[in-house]
Amino acid sequence: MQTRNKILDDISQLMTNAMGVAQGAKDEAETAVKSLMDRWLADRDFVTREEFDAVRAMAQKAREENEELKKRLDLLERKKKA
Repeated sequence: MQTRNKILDDISQLMTNAMGVAQGAKDEAETAVKSLMDRWLADRDFVTREEFDAVRAMAQKAREENEELKKRLDLLERKKKA
């Protein structure tokens, strides 16, 4: 009976170690794939979401400033004609 418990303990320990190795391999594979994707995206000059949002905000601000300047120019032209 003692031998049987020792065998079961050994099998249990082996399975626990195997799960640890599998988890480590999974983590390493995820890191490798993420690194590969980051390099692939960088090679294609894709922008990050943060960069895209920043440029979109700048474009919106520029449009608003252009609209304001157009209104001021129209007002000045009307005053000049009057």
